[in-house]
Amino acid sequence: MNLTNKRIMVTGGDGFLGRYVVAELKQHEVGHLFVPGHQDYDLTQINDVIRAYEVGQPDVVIHLAAKVGGIGINREKPGEFFYDNLMMGAHLMEQARLAGVEKFVSIGTVCAYPKFTPVPFKEDDLWNGYPEETNAPYGLAKKMLLVQGQAYRQQYGFNAIYLLPVNLYGPGDNFEPQSSHVIPALIKKCVDAIKRGDSEIVAWGTGRASREFLFVEDAARAIVLATQAYDQPEPVNLGSGMEITIRNLLELIAELTGFQGKIVWDTSKPDGQPRRSLDTSRAKQAFDFQAQTDFRKGLRKTIDWYLAHQHELQFGD
Repeated sequence: MNLTNKRIMVTGGDGFLGRYVVAELKQHEVGHLFVPGHQDYDLTQINDVIRAYEVGQPDVVIHLAAKVGGIGINREKPGEFFYDNLMMGAHLMEQARLAGVEKFVSIGTVCAYPKFTPVPFKEDDLWNGYPEETNAPYGLAKKMLLVQGQAYRQQYGFNAIYLLPVNLYGPGDNFEPQSSHVIPALIKKCVDAIKRGDSEIVAWGTGRASREFLFVEDAARAIVLATQAYDQPEPVNLGSGMEITIRNLLELIAELTGFQGKIVWDTSKPDGQPRRSLDTSRAKQAFDFQAQTDFRKGLRKTIDWYLAHQHELQFGD
């Protein structure tokens, strides 16, 4: 699909990943970009979704909007995370079909994978078990976008694709203590400890769980490549092909921020999924995507952004 002159609606386009996807799309001279801001459109409500389609009149929809967060907020609000994500996806895809949208790009989540998935995670393993309990409601709600897209393709010939990005990070990430993911949470923890002169920091879990991380600019490039070139019903992993334990991650962040104190592990808190690392071969074959950002350099950029902007950020803590 040539995106030049296409009208594209990006839900969540004012969010962390969305801002990078919008910037990437602007390089392709798209006909019109419409971002239904969350302050004007509640995408869990069907009337707001219908209004968004009437205003944006999109040829292509990239659905990034989601209620997301780390382990803590997922445990605190599982009902909200399930309902809001399920309703957004169901309404948006159904109204896209009714409006004659040419292509619908769903962004899923690595949380959709079973808790004990063989590493590296292959797309074919997606249904071989129940997700890790702390974020299962979120993961399952997002996985319904895959089911809906495949069902609509089968019955209506609707062109829906489903992408599964691993944990994202980068400049502009969410550093709010109550809802942030692991990298911004640990960066803030180290920076705050240095500022206060603390001799130690406390981290959740054992540190033995592993994660894979994808730099947000790489993720945005992958999403636009898939929008242009991928038209199949099978889901596609988006990752970097690296894996690091949370313990090693925190040690690296401590080094890059300059925190030299002690790290204490609070083993009463959950680790989440034991391991996360994706098989990224399908993305390479299907639309020639490979991550390009070195992890250490990506972390450095993220830390530098936070140091430059921390005084502008308003937190409820």
